[in-house]
Amino acid sequence: MTNTMEYSGYTASMVFDGDDKVIVGRVLNIDDIITFHGESILEFESNFHAAVDGYVDACGKLGTAPEKPASGKLMLRIAPGVHAAAVKAAARSGVSLNKWAEKTLEAAAH
Repeated sequence: MTNTMEYSGYTASMVFDGDDKVIVGRVLNIDDIITFHGESILEFESNFHAAVDGYVDACGKLGTAPEKPASGKLMLRIAPGVHAAAVKAAARSGVSLNKWAEKTLEAAAH
């Protein structure tokens, strides 16, 4: 079973490693790799906070922006004709406009 924890806009996975008897964490939904662990929930949470804070500090020292996870919310301004055509395409596909747009954007992004 995988659980998650959130801090400062970042989400981490929580997976128990039975061999080492620790909870292993990894920040999700960003390309940069941030991992940490803890022997208890309190230690895990503290190490998660320290890992995120350290990542943000390191990015600042390097002069780069820390990667932020996508929220899953996207606001678009498009021409009314395109909007109407998208609504019709979604209806023809039998899905909501949000689901149709997600599938279309996913296909275009890959």
